[in-house]
Amino acid sequence: MVSLGPLQPLSARFRALDPRIQALVVAPAIGFSGIVAAGIIVLVVFVALGIVGYQPSPLVLIGLSLVLVQGISFGGVASIYLIRTDRSPLSLFRFPSLRDVVVAVVGFFGSLGILLAASTLVQQAGAPTADNEIAQFGAENPEVLLLLIPAAFIFIGPGEEILFRGVVQNRLREAFSPWVAIPLASVIFGVVHYVALTGAAPGRIVTIGILSTLTLVFGATYEYTDNLIVPSFIHGAYDAVLFAGLYVVVVYGPESQSPGETASLIIADALALLPAI
Repeated sequence: MVSLGPLQPLSARFRALDPRIQALVVAPAIGFSGIVAAGIIVLVVFVALGIVGYQPSPLVLIGLSLVLVQGISFGGVASIYLIRTDRSPLSLFRFPSLRDVVVAVVGFFGSLGILLAASTLVQQAGAPTADNEIAQFGAENPEVLLLLIPAAFIFIGPGEEILFRGVVQNRLREAFSPWVAIPLASVIFGVVHYVALTGAAPGRIVTIGILSTLTLVFGATYEYTDNLIVPSFIHGAYDAVLFAGLYVVVVYGPESQSPGETASLIIADALALLPAI
């Protein structure tokens, strides 16, 4: 028999820990695993494209990034974990009931309300905020924003929600009450988006705080409905509205504004993590 050496005692000691400690270790690890997987996959694919001499257009760049990050990386990490725990990824999604539809609509407008309130508070306090890479890229290439509007529903919402609500929040929920699991999952969600932000650390921290507060809506609606379709729709609709708003400002706003100034008119979509851009 092959001995596992110190690995087996370490694994046994971890399983002997308090379930709450286990959840506090495993849940963030799963969330960050999605980020690591995305970074590796995106790097390998784009290096390979560079080797063969292919320079993707902005539209192809965005589309490929969505597939690689939210689709393959986030969805893949979540699916592997769920399958290893004897659950089907599709079991988290079901056809919405009338109650689910009502909750989704209320949650969507609630998320916009939180965004407006947070934006007003930050502006009044004069607190710094971070820029978002996708907002800057969209301001310079407005045609990609039209692609991102439907992609928000197809890739961004479902891809991020299956990982952070379907797996991270569910794992925390196994050990904690929803009053603890939902905020913890939201904080993890906000922190992992640090890499999608640009600017000084204080601005990034403020933006992460806004994100973490905003995504309480996603977690609460998932807890209430037990249907991942609901937070996926809210997430996608929220992102789609920001992309559409940014497109309108970029295309129809004052011509004297630079892309950076234009992007700053709208709260950057820090929910759409595209580290390749």
